[in-house]
Amino acid sequence: MKTKFNIYITLALLLVLGVSCSDDFLQEKKNFGQVDDSFYESQEQTDWYINRLYYNFYFGYTSPVATLVGAFNTTQSYLTEELPGGGTNGTIHNLINPGITYTTAEDVALVTGYYGKALGGSVKNEPYDRIRDINSFLGNIDTKGASLDQTYRDRAKGQAYYLRAIQYFDLMRTYGGVPIVTTVQNASSTDESTKIPRASVAAVVAQITADLDKAATLLPPTWDAANYGRFTRGAALAQKARVLLTYASPLFNKNWDTATDRWDAALAAGLAAETQLTADGFGLYGTTAKDWQDMFLINNAFCKEAITVKLLGDGISNIAENNSWEKGLRPVSQGGGGALEAPKEMIDLFPMSDGKRPTVANGYDAFLFFKGRDPRFYRTFAFSGVKWPYKENTTSVVWSYRWLDASNVARYSDNNNETSPAFIRKMSNPAVTNATTFQYSGTDIFEYRYAELLLNIAECYAAKGDIANTVAYIGKVRNRVGIPSTNNYGLGTLTTKYAAIEACLYERRVELAYEGKRFWDIQRWMLYSDEAVAGTVGGTCSKLGIAPINGTQRTGHYLQYKTTATAVDPLAATRPSVSVDIDAAPATFQTQINALATFYTNNFVLGNLPTPMDNVSGAATSISWKPNYYINGLQTSVLTLNPWMIQTIGWKDTAGSFGTYNYQE
Repeated sequence: MKTKFNIYITLALLLVLGVSCSDDFLQEKKNFGQVDDSFYESQEQTDWYINRLYYNFYFGYTSPVATLVGAFNTTQSYLTEELPGGGTNGTIHNLINPGITYTTAEDVALVTGYYGKALGGSVKNEPYDRIRDINSFLGNIDTKGASLDQTYRDRAKGQAYYLRAIQYFDLMRTYGGVPIVTTVQNASSTDESTKIPRASVAAVVAQITADLDKAATLLPPTWDAANYGRFTRGAALAQKARVLLTYASPLFNKNWDTATDRWDAALAAGLAAETQLTADGFGLYGTTAKDWQDMFLINNAFCKEAITVKLLGDGISNIAENNSWEKGLRPVSQGGGGALEAPKEMIDLFPMSDGKRPTVANGYDAFLFFKGRDPRFYRTFAFSGVKWPYKENTTSVVWSYRWLDASNVARYSDNNNETSPAFIRKMSNPAVTNATTFQYSGTDIFEYRYAELLLNIAECYAAKGDIANTVAYIGKVRNRVGIPSTNNYGLGTLTTKYAAIEACLYERRVELAYEGKRFWDIQRWMLYSDEAVAGTVGGTCSKLGIAPINGTQRTGHYLQYKTTATAVDPLAATRPSVSVDIDAAPATFQTQINALATFYTNNFVLGNLPTPMDNVSGAATSISWKPNYYINGLQTSVLTLNPWMIQTIGWKDTAGSFGTYNYQE
């Protein structure tokens, strides 16, 4: 258990302080970062400032499917095929509800309030308040803190530049162009210099990359163990590659298919990050699927795969944060919160063991979905009959099926009423305790992994039509988990750049599943449909040969016993004879899989749910995302207080007229 004075509550290690110091610091900052000059003369107090910046950016980041710095809600992940529901009482989320359309400035507040509110009389943890705190720090550290060691100051500034960059990046991919503010400004109704208009997306990207370039020159390649988790030089370069990949993608780049300049820049940034990180000891972790699983469990210590990491604590504290993911994953029978069911679309997604797509022709059986799959499948999902240990029960085997008794009453094995035959286990720790119902897991979250960087590079090569390098970089990711190199690691022959791009996006869905990345890939490639807001260019689904997400459903099934039974579990006596240990030797594992397949065939069918996964008032419904949602408009309060600001295309302003701000220009 971590001590009170090593509180892991930010993306980087917060070398905290104690509660009283933190409170004193907040009292000092009531005037929006205007602190006494002597504040910067003490490295200890300056550390408090930096650590509080980290805290404000990353507090609440306790689930890998949460996104947007400073907010960290899971909304975006429920808009993808990864997770069902997201709305009230398990219904479909309003943003993909076909019966709801948002178009007005008043509606924006219902979609997101991320932009923030007007500057007030107290400190708030909102995007431009966080930016203001950073601007104050950068404006003062070299003058008021001139007595501090130069290396210390440089590293402090490097962290601040990195934080400002990622805040503007999340503002950009939420709103497109936003006002760029790099100095502390005082709220004023008369000072014309404070009336900063929305910048172009190009200008925002230029600001972000400039900050990341500065960060890269100031940050060290690695930190000592006591400071593990702080941003590094390689992290700044990798973040730049991520930003430029987003900027090159169709949402912001109407010329993505006819010009390569942005892809060239994103590729150069990705290769530079790869070179730097490799030199600094980073890279793909391990050579097996078990290594792939275990890397997520390296806790509060260096992992070569983790480019940026949120460190979490495993103790009870009023200030330390714990990982909320584990409790949500574990089924009721293990003392968890009830499991996260995997939609059929995710179960059917993962490749076969040879890397080929899961089709009938390639040997896929949707009922016996666990046979012959990509090694990552077994580390991403659990299913009835598979061993899923925890500290108090190292041989625990999960079972989740239902049967009907003679009165047609539904009963559930081990009280596990799960609406899918598979449920998520990725990033679950087999050694975690259920003594407190998994509530105090300390498993860290890898916000940016080396594998993602390799896939970013692969995508740039694909968009440029360099298929050989696309295959080579995807191959690195697949080879690490044991997929053989035969037939281009199962990718086959990619004959066009569109097929190569699709292969990259497919691999991201598998490798990065449940890591908070899928929504942003859907968004930047505009994959809900070919429809676009008038004045912008869409049509990427058709070009890539990808079925639009709109019109689809996330579907679930019960694993159901074939015949009528009594109140007593009909399989209680026979099921202990079969179980699958994913860590068993290959031959043993295959024997266990075959035995489980026989058990399924003899005993189960897939039963329909009484209420579909995607429903409105209990009725099945299909996903319907509106094209103006890709980039949010500005809410009424922002437009009213800043009347010079232009509303986003596809959204109405306070006068009821459609906006003209085009994020593709």
